[in-house]
Amino acid sequence: MPHASAEEDRRQESARGAARITAAGADWLAAAGAGPRPQAERCPGAPAVLSCGRLFDVVSAPAVFGRLLLDRMWEEGPGSGPVAAHRGRMLVFTTPGTAARLPALLSWEEWGGFVPALMFHGRGDAVTVPPLAAPGGGDPGVAPRWLVAPGARHPWLPGPEVLLWACVRAVKAARAVAGAVRTGAPAGPYGPISPLPDPGANVYDVSRRR
Repeated sequence: MPHASAEEDRRQESARGAARITAAGADWLAAAGAGPRPQAERCPGAPAVLSCGRLFDVVSAPAVFGRLLLDRMWEEGPGSGPVAAHRGRMLVFTTPGTAARLPALLSWEEWGGFVPALMFHGRGDAVTVPPLAAPGGGDPGVAPRWLVAPGARHPWLPGPEVLLWACVRAVKAARAVAGAVRTGAPAGPYGPISPLPDPGANVYDVSRRR
């Protein structure tokens, strides 16, 4: 059976902050070579290990900065591909090659300490992702889960330039929050200052992605 086009697959993704993987999304993960579907059948609550570098790379960020990064991508940019939360970090799935290219792009910017240690997983690396059916209960800010679950056989993935742009925007947002805390100012360049985002909330509207 021929695969649907990438555009058709995108339209099949769930309408808001997809937290459950579709059958098409599971097929995409299984194609990474680590076999998450059989593992999920043996132990539905177990995380899966996936190989990077062929279908995707992964950029891993601490949860709070990762949330700022994703907020910028969704509020001002093209959105994101699949994103998982695991062990206090956000795993952003990107185009293959991003892990090799993005560190050099980031090195050209002056971050002033606002960009924490990012981790880049590319060819030869593997990542642990949440189970296909995330277990219920537990602390939503800690339990492994999908913030934007794979919902297509050909999910759209951001490349290194998109991640660089999002990091620049996230740093501006972080500086605005830090400045408001220091001065007591009610607003910054991104509008009213609110507390740092909850890294556990699902707020990404997949239907808005182009």
